[in-house]
Amino acid sequence: MQQEVFFSLKKIPLLAKLPDDALNALAAKAKPNKYIKQAVIITEGDKTNSLYIILSGKVRVFSSDDRSKEVTLITQEAGSYFGELALLGDEPRSASVEAVEKTTCAIISKSDFKQWLISYPEVAIGLLSDLSDRIRYLTDKVKQMALSNVYERTVKVLLEMAVQEDDILIIHEKPTQQELANMVGSSREMVNKVMKELTKGGYVVSKDRTLRIESKPPSSW
Repeated sequence: MQQEVFFSLKKIPLLAKLPDDALNALAAKAKPNKYIKQAVIITEGDKTNSLYIILSGKVRVFSSDDRSKEVTLITQEAGSYFGELALLGDEPRSASVEAVEKTTCAIISKSDFKQWLISYPEVAIGLLSDLSDRIRYLTDKVKQMALSNVYERTVKVLLEMAVQEDDILIIHEKPTQQELANMVGSSREMVNKVMKELTKGGYVVSKDRTLRIESKPPSSW
């Protein structure tokens, strides 16, 4: 398992240029844990004390209110990490994290990471840079939710999820309408209405587990 953690660490741009002995030292501190689909790995408001590195699977980072209304902030796959704010302070977790599919994470405690960081202080600069990028992404997402309507946000999310294949954009793992609503920050009913209009207009075609974007939808409806 330590070797699996080592190779996952090498995939993270923040750590990729470090010497192998440094990554092996960090991998040795990691404790692997497996999560079933829909398992909550971190709960918003919990005490912060660990960094999580995704070895396999996929997670979604989300926030919710007292009425259990959720908005998905970001999804992450193998070779990325979450919980990094725990390394910088003692504030409670700012968001929850759920396994989208069967997922394995390597967990590194705050104390172990800080001890390791003393030997490799250059990582701290890269960590701050990564945090800056994520803050920009989340700021843009908040701006979209405040200034864009449901149709515009739905189209943007679909385009971000799609990959180019020949002349067509394809989403290979089609999200459910509830998952899409969580990413858009709207009700399932509103997203369902938008998807019906996009399908009716011939912009998207749903087949099995995929969603094909046949042509770019108009910027506004």
